[in-house]
Order: sequence, then C-alpha cells, then structure tokens
Amino acid sequence: MDTQACPHPSAPSALPPSPDGRGNLPPLDVLSDFPAIPAGWHYLDSAVSAQKPRVVIDAIERGYAQDYAAVHRGVYQRSADMTLTYEAARKRVAEFINGKPEEIVFVRGATEAINLVAHSWVSEQLKAGDRILLSVLEHHSNIVPWQLVAERIGVEIDVVPLTDDGRIDLDAMAAMITPAHKLVALAHVSNVLGSVLDAKRATEIAHSVGAKILLDGCQAVPRMPVDVAEIGCDFYVFSGHKLYGPTGIGVLWGRYDLLDAMPPYQGGGSMIDRVTFAKTTYAPAPGRFEAGTPHIVGVVGLHAAIDYVESIGLERIHAHETALVAATRERLSRINSVRLFGPEDSAGIVSFAVEGVHPHDVATILDESRVAIRAGHHCAQPLMEALGVPATARASFGVYSSMADVEALGEAVERVTRIFG
Repeated sequence: MDTQACPHPSAPSALPPSPDGRGNLPPLDVLSDFPAIPAGWHYLDSAVSAQKPRVVIDAIERGYAQDYAAVHRGVYQRSADMTLTYEAARKRVAEFINGKPEEIVFVRGATEAINLVAHSWVSEQLKAGDRILLSVLEHHSNIVPWQLVAERIGVEIDVVPLTDDGRIDLDAMAAMITPAHKLVALAHVSNVLGSVLDAKRATEIAHSVGAKILLDGCQAVPRMPVDVAEIGCDFYVFSGHKLYGPTGIGVLWGRYDLLDAMPPYQGGGSMIDRVTFAKTTYAPAPGRFEAGTPHIVGVVGLHAAIDYVESIGLERIHAHETALVAATRERLSRINSVRLFGPEDSAGIVSFAVEGVHPHDVATILDESRVAIRAGHHCAQPLMEALGVPATARASFGVYSSMADVEALGEAVERVTRIFG
C-alpha cells in the first residue's frame, strides 16, 4: 500500500507536559494547532461545530491534492490505495468506540444515521400500537424522525422527564417503560445542558423489557471515551464535524445482527450484490447502506480527527472541559441577573440566560467583545418549553478553549448587564 495514501497525523504541536508529582494535569495548550482561531477571538460554540486542527486540514488537502481516486471501483493502483485508506478509516472509527469494522456505516451525519435506523429498522420491526421512548432534552434530530415513523405506521411516543438538575430521569424511565416499548432513543450528552446520561443503566432499563436502544453521541464522542461494548447499546450515532473533523461525514454504529437484517435505506451504486430487471440483491452490511460515491475525503479527515483527539487523550479532554465548565459556572454565578441551566458537572457546555435580555441580544453584544457563543433554542424546543424560556445563551468548549475564554465571557456578560441596566 502507498503510505502517502494513508497519512498518520502527527501529534498536537503543543501537546501538554506530563502530570506533575501530585497527579495534576496542566491545562491544554493546543490553540496553535487551530489556524481558524485568531488571537483575541474567543470561540465558545464547539457544541454546534468544532474548529479543525491543522492535521485534519492537511489530511483533507492531501486527500484531494495528492491521493484522490474513487473507492471500491478501480483496479488501478491509486484507486486500490484509496480504497485501503477508506477501509482503514472504518477500522479506526470502530476502534475509537470499541466496535467492529463491519458495524460502522458512513453517513452524512448523525441526523442521517438516525433517519436510517428509523427507516430501515423501525419501519420493519415496529407495528401500530408499539411505543418509542424519548426524553425531554432530545435534539430535534432525535425527535422528528420518530414522529415521522409514528405518523406512517401508527406507533406511539412517550417522553421521559428530567431531574431537577437537568438529567434524564432514569428512575422515571424505569417506572414508565413497558414491553410495548420497542425502541428507546436518548442523547448521551445533552447539547443544551451538557448533562451526561448513565448510558449503561439506560441500556439495561431498555433491555429489561426487550427494547432496543439508540444513543445520540454527537456531544459525547468529542468529550469523553465511549465504549459501545461496555455500554451494551444497540445503535450509536455521531457526526464528524463536532469531533474536529470535516462536515458531511458521520457514523452509524449498529450491532451487526441488527444491521444485517435491515433493508437498504437508499438504492444505487455500491450497495448491490447483483442487479437485474427481475430482481436485485444487496451487499452485506455495512455496504448496503452506503449507496453511491461516498464522502471519501471526509472519511480521511475523520480518521485524522480521531487520531488527533486520541493523541491528546479523551480523559484529558474531559478533565480540561470539566474544569472550564466549573470556572464558567462560578464566574457567571457572580452576576446576579444570570440564570444557569443544567447540572454542575455538565460536559463541556454551559447554558444561561440574562434576566430581561433576549439570548440573541446577549450573543450580539458578546460578539462585539469577540466572544462567539450560540443563542436560540438549539434545536431543542421541547426542552426550552420545559425550562420555561424561549431560548438560552450557550457557551461550549473544545480542546483549544482556555481560562482566558472564560474570563472574556464573564466580562462580556457583565457588559450586557450594564448596557441593559
């Protein structure tokens, strides 16, 4: 295999030193790896999409400028090399979450992954009168596909409430789940509150009545280690662009026996075994779910992104972001007119409101101070209704974030309160 076709990204250019004698890790210092973050700009919107490290950008550039060829088609050397690169990325993704390569389906993002399951598994396995269990804090992408299923085949949807501090209430889930529930779909980490699901317990509750469980891992995989074998779930989905990778690429992991029994989601090239006008037979999973020419270089970029975060260490990243969350909550709590949402130990995300100020105005004024946050309902309108607000302001962190970002956020929010009196 041509080694240029499957480059292994280097470690971060500013990888932090080893722990000190007391076991404490110094803050991460990798900002120089991210060319799109200029000096003095405080990017606190990683939950919507993470900035890209130079190694990912370089891998994408090489993929198009030096190594590019279609995969799974050509017999010439370049195509064969790129096919090996593509499949090596599948293996890398599987290792990343402790799955198997044949259980990894490349899709455009988590939204498509959920829709794939809704179309190909739920539509085949559920019937009128069956039930699906969601939670109050789900992203619209983990609500609307199931509503479409409900409208199409007549299943019912139930909703698990939250605890007072914004976690999915697993005691309530255990009390309300029944054998009529055939699927549970929950966020591993809330994109608004940062609350972390006890995924293993949620899985055990689902399996206790014979239900399958899908976990939305978009906010989890950039922030903490994920082991689907340890969790025991049935489907797991995430997007590449939140994991410091490119847009337009995502992952569906599913137990192979489930994937193997599912019909195709789309028809086209690559996903077939043999086509005649009388009958078409399909490739085994995961190929049957990857119709058409895939996002080849997106897969290469995702491989580089996974190598990058694991060169730092997901435990290290989680500890770094947890410290920033704690500092942010402490800093904003000093401002009397600020209301904080979610648990104290949220993962990399802090949502808040400033009394008497719409979150859009908060975000606009913060932008004047070169602090970039998200404001709105964050594709979680049922959660906003439960919180009793139309929207929130949200600061979310990444490996490049620092205490300087926290202080800049605090100073900018204080400016908001002065402007609005």
